[in-house]
Amino acid sequence: MAKKKMSETPLMKQYYKVKAEHPDAILLFRVGDFYETFGEDAVKAANILGITLTKRANGSASEIDLSGFPHHALETYLPKLVQAGERVAVCDQLEDPQEAKNVVKRGITEVATPGTSLSDKILQHRENNFLAAVNMGQEETGIALLDLSTGEFFTTQGSNVFIENIIKSLTPAEILHSKSQQEPFQKNFGDKYYTFLLEDWLFNFDFGYDKLLNHFQTKNLKGFGIESMKAGIPAAGVILYYLEENKHHQLSH
Repeated sequence: MAKKKMSETPLMKQYYKVKAEHPDAILLFRVGDFYETFGEDAVKAANILGITLTKRANGSASEIDLSGFPHHALETYLPKLVQAGERVAVCDQLEDPQEAKNVVKRGITEVATPGTSLSDKILQHRENNFLAAVNMGQEETGIALLDLSTGEFFTTQGSNVFIENIIKSLTPAEILHSKSQQEPFQKNFGDKYYTFLLEDWLFNFDFGYDKLLNHFQTKNLKGFGIESMKAGIPAAGVILYYLEENKHHQLSH
């Protein structure tokens, strides 16, 4: 991405602030009736979507790559970006531009990823679209899988061979694991999967346990048969956290 300039416009200052919060995603930034992308995102979007790449003024003597499309085409273009293996953050206008006193207030309304998309253009008929989380513990490895389109959500744990067989069988569209486990994950399960790395503390047992209790409104997890899963519970909790962070609230059962 182009370096920020001291003279950058108020709009671009707002863009860079939002982009800094989602550095790994293509940011679709709503400007009037269009979703616009800038810098490296613009180059990627233009190549994937086959749209025109142009330049936009970014303050005096400064330009930045730009590509965009009409807001009503979001349902057409968003699935194409996700199918290409991209994370996409959608930043919408949160107030009427005519009532805005300064720069229009904007905020992230959705983060679409291969494992969390509900678009019919991405989901394959009669096939699951699983989001998985893998937690490699000291004794066993835990895995949790969720299909947002069907509501299927389960967790288990076992040897790395056992987990590998599950991954090969269910072929999740996206796998979450901790940053510190990147090397052991690739060593045991390969590097052909779409993965997203999260902070290690999110895989804490107590954090995951509390996430599940709060979500299912229960006092314990005995009724689900997973109370003793020291490796599986953190993986399940991470999935719930990931959905919350990405503005997905469809999992209510």
